[in-house]
Amino acid sequence: MTAALSIRRFLDALLHPSVHHDAIAAARHRIFIGLRLFGSFTVLASFPLYVALRGVPSVIEVFALSWLIAPIAIAYFLSRTGRYERAHALSALALAAIVTAVSICTGGIASFAAVWLVVVPLEAALSTSRKVVGFAIAVALGCAGLLIALGALGLLPASAIAPHLAMTFAGVGIVGVCAYCALLAFLMETLGQTTRGLLNAEEERYRLLARNMSDVIARHRRNGAIEFISPAADALFETLPGELTGHGLFDRVHVADRPAYLTALAEVARGAAERDVEFRVKRGQVVAGRPDPGFVWIEMRCRPFARREDGAPHSDTEVVTVLRDITDRKTQEHALAAAHAEAERAHAAKGQFLATMSHELRTPLNAIIGFSEMIANEAELRLKVEKRTEYAKLINESGQHLLSVVNSILDMSKMESGGFEICAEPFHPCDAIRSCSNLMALKARDGGIDLVVAAPDSLPSMIGDERAFKQILLNLVSNAIKFTDRGGRVTVSAVVEGSKLLLSVADTGVGISPEDMKRVGDPFFQAEKTYRRRHEGTGLGLSIVKSLVGLQHGELNVCSKLDEGTTVTIALPLDLDCEVRRPAATVTTLEPRQNAKFEEKVRKSA
Repeated sequence: MTAALSIRRFLDALLHPSVHHDAIAAARHRIFIGLRLFGSFTVLASFPLYVALRGVPSVIEVFALSWLIAPIAIAYFLSRTGRYERAHALSALALAAIVTAVSICTGGIASFAAVWLVVVPLEAALSTSRKVVGFAIAVALGCAGLLIALGALGLLPASAIAPHLAMTFAGVGIVGVCAYCALLAFLMETLGQTTRGLLNAEEERYRLLARNMSDVIARHRRNGAIEFISPAADALFETLPGELTGHGLFDRVHVADRPAYLTALAEVARGAAERDVEFRVKRGQVVAGRPDPGFVWIEMRCRPFARREDGAPHSDTEVVTVLRDITDRKTQEHALAAAHAEAERAHAAKGQFLATMSHELRTPLNAIIGFSEMIANEAELRLKVEKRTEYAKLINESGQHLLSVVNSILDMSKMESGGFEICAEPFHPCDAIRSCSNLMALKARDGGIDLVVAAPDSLPSMIGDERAFKQILLNLVSNAIKFTDRGGRVTVSAVVEGSKLLLSVADTGVGISPEDMKRVGDPFFQAEKTYRRRHEGTGLGLSIVKSLVGLQHGELNVCSKLDEGTTVTIALPLDLDCEVRRPAATVTTLEPRQNAKFEEKVRKSA
């Protein structure tokens, strides 16, 4: 065992570096080199014994013995270059040459040595190369034809073997050929077993790797059909790999991503070195009567599967792909994109805030400072009592406006920070609606706007925050009056639907464009027609309403059409104490809807 291990290490040291990574090629080179070194060294070791028994050898014998050392040079050639097929071709030439030379000197085609020509193609079969075997057959047949031709033409020299020893040498030659053929058969079987064992081991390693790796390996035709897919597809797609073969995977790809999927495969099949593509795939079993399974994001890396020896792709190249789940990465990317958009929105809101506040704060402050200076210098200016009263009134109005702006900002800050508390208590919504409408009636009258209230006395009492309810209504009516031109109309309506009170404020004002509807309810946002500062305001009114409605587990809906008016509908629970035990309702301010059903209820109640 130790001797065999030492021999193996010795032969491994002679192998060319290019075959060390290939176990099958290393085994073939090892057998080739070992067989020739063993044969040549055996000849060299037996030469002294041959001289002792035979006596002084003839010239032809010395040539034959010398030529039998040629395999050492061929083994050295293979060790230095790693060219296995060329080494076998040289070995076939060397063997055919020595057999032909001995046969010419010992009787031609009838010589005991001629039978060794049969060994030439058999030995070449160890190369497992059709080219080498074909070359060896051609060499053997050529040498046999040469011997026959020389014999037919009488050009053969006299046999160097005595007639009475001819039969003995013939028997020895046949026995030697049989023994060598048996050795070749044994070596071929050994090489076959080694090759099969190495292939099985390598296949098992790849099978184990493919079964346990999280990435999926697949082989596709150019049209996208799958020829093979690794067992990891079971875990990735939550379905049997057999259901993904053919066009099974393609059928699961999201419709919008199918062109990119097929394009990547087609480009690689046409010669592109490598392509990466990301797409969505339906995951799980599709069962009738159950909701459709969700989609997962997959990254697929494509490479050509077959190439010619010159490196160019075949005309119908298949594609090998590696697929992996990137859903988590996509989720993070979307989260980062959303965070980036939110940061940009916050930055824009900050700019809008500064632009709005610079106007809303400086205008009343300038009025307060200017008129107060005039009152302070009344002796020099000799102001009349009427003027002082007017200036004091303007100072008071500017101060009230400034206080309103500051209160709106503080209320919005409390709501966003969670510091605004809702206090639920019984109150009558009809009284609150009439009270707020009376407060806004003077403002509507000054603007030449009709303020209509359609709230029946039969409205039931409700449990909620009356202060928040009034603030909601005051902000909505104030906005409606502000953005309605003289001669317009603002209607306040209320009706009960189930366990909720539906409150609506409709105007015939400037309306909101569809592109601005997406931002309705954002802090400091004012619709398109207010960009020119045609109306005063901070842009916090509807944002405060949205937050207050959300705190009371209500719903808010805005329906508007440019130059025709806006309708804001609010649904508040009649019993807030019951609603606070449930999850907060969704506040929707971005989706416009028709209010025909609500208006019909209002008309019936009126």
